[in-house]
Amino acid sequence: MKMTMMQHFSELRRRILWCLCVFAFSFCFGWIVSQHVEFFLTLPLLNIWHNATLLYTGITDGLMIQLSLATLVALVITVPVLLWHIWAYIAPGLHKNEKQFLIPIFVLSPILFMLGVAFAFYILFPFVFRFFLEMNEAANLPVVLLPAVTGYLAFAVSLLKVFGLAFQLPLVLIGLNRVGALSKQSAIKSRRYVIIGVFVLAAMLTPPDVVSQIVLALPMWLLFEISILFMREDA
Repeated sequence: MKMTMMQHFSELRRRILWCLCVFAFSFCFGWIVSQHVEFFLTLPLLNIWHNATLLYTGITDGLMIQLSLATLVALVITVPVLLWHIWAYIAPGLHKNEKQFLIPIFVLSPILFMLGVAFAFYILFPFVFRFFLEMNEAANLPVVLLPAVTGYLAFAVSLLKVFGLAFQLPLVLIGLNRVGALSKQSAIKSRRYVIIGVFVLAAMLTPPDVVSQIVLALPMWLLFEISILFMREDA
């Protein structure tokens, strides 16, 4: 049954209100658990630096950290709900082949993002933090390392976002292949340039040490090779 323009706007408003309500309740939940989230995010550092002491540099640091972490929790919970509402809104107007193209994107995108986040948290972080600790301990000056909590959390969350977005690479490449913008043979022929490109991109997105750059570049290269396996020959 076709809907009028006003009915479309009414449904869109209803779905937006649902997402806003989910965000509001998720923010309240995030506010309650923010201290646990803060402790969890610092675990990779605490596990390799047993006598760690983190520093609050301002009187409002505790409040601002709690606000930012509550917002982060709210976004993590709300984004899958938002994607579902977007799909539910546009699906009735799509053809069968369009649905077959978009369903894997809506399903796999959050999964790949969380895989990238988990990879950064459990594999990259220990390498990166150990590198920085050893660099500071090797200093010839009598220094005391007291990282600011706000700086650490901003650094950690930014790296998690980078890896989450980097793991979207297969969806982008396969999507381009399915719409005819990238053939499988073209992707194979450009492999050498892609390898150079992922290492350059890794150098731009990660801290200035070789280990973290390699740890980001290698999975991106692997994701590129996996993407080729799922590309169509006749695209």
